[in-house]
Amino acid sequence: MGFTFKKEERLCSRQLIDHLYSEGHRLMAFPYSVQWMTLESASPTPENSTPTSSLLPPTSNLCQVLIVAPKRKFRHAVDRNRVRRLTRECYRLRKNALHDFLRQHGLTLVFSMVYIHNGIMTYEQLGHKMDKLLAALQKDILAHQHSAQ
Repeated sequence: MGFTFKKEERLCSRQLIDHLYSEGHRLMAFPYSVQWMTLESASPTPENSTPTSSLLPPTSNLCQVLIVAPKRKFRHAVDRNRVRRLTRECYRLRKNALHDFLRQHGLTLVFSMVYIHNGIMTYEQLGHKMDKLLAALQKDILAHQHSAQ
């Protein structure tokens, strides 16, 4: 898998975003607050379809991401754009490990990352934080999977 971040990997569906925030799990990994939800990646049939599986397009990726930089924290659009750009770049270069994990467990992941820090961190700092975030997310997914069984 390449180091791209295509439109299909971005979470755009309003219904799926609402469902994520109403029924998803929360994880705090400073400087991000992560809201996540897993789905079975097998294509749904009428007898085993779930409400969330009908929201995903049939050719969806293993993972869809929403990146948020709140206006309350960053009044200037330039700052919000910078935070989102840095976050996208850090995620883009580190997502392959997450995709391998999801493929191995047969899951589809939908999550949002909300930047909660007041200042703008450097690219190097965000890179280290993104590594920790993705590791914590994988650990949290496994913990919720085992508790559900």
